[in-house]
Amino acid sequence: MPTRTATGRFTYAQWEEEAAGPAGAPPRLARASVVNSFSGGIEAADTACTYAIAYLTAASGTFTGLERVDGTLDGRRGGFVLEERGSFQEDGTTRCSFEVVPGSGTGELAGLRGSGGFVHRQGEGSVPYTFAYELD
Repeated sequence: MPTRTATGRFTYAQWEEEAAGPAGAPPRLARASVVNSFSGGIEAADTACTYAIAYLTAASGTFTGLERVDGTLDGRRGGFVLEERGSFQEDGTTRCSFEVVPGSGTGELAGLRGSGGFVHRQGEGSVPYTFAYELD
């Protein structure tokens, strides 16, 4: 099956963050529960996402996360889980790469494999993403 590319945008519908461990000066850890809404090649409202965040300064650090996406991918209905890894910088730029967790595809998305990413700049209302994938 050829590799296809889906593009679009997502928005943060909800972000709840709490300290994980001692609060205070960096480095410090946090957990975030996030709800996103995707449009474009991926159409999904109200995803479920959890991040583990390491703040290296007050405004920079790294994160890892898992996001469950239920909806459609280029018109095919189903769900899948993305494993995400990224960093955020003092200048307000966030970079993230993600990959489909093997075996997580459901419905018409069973057998989905793929990876992608996004770059977010502080102040943007929505975030553009790119996702290259193959489907059995």
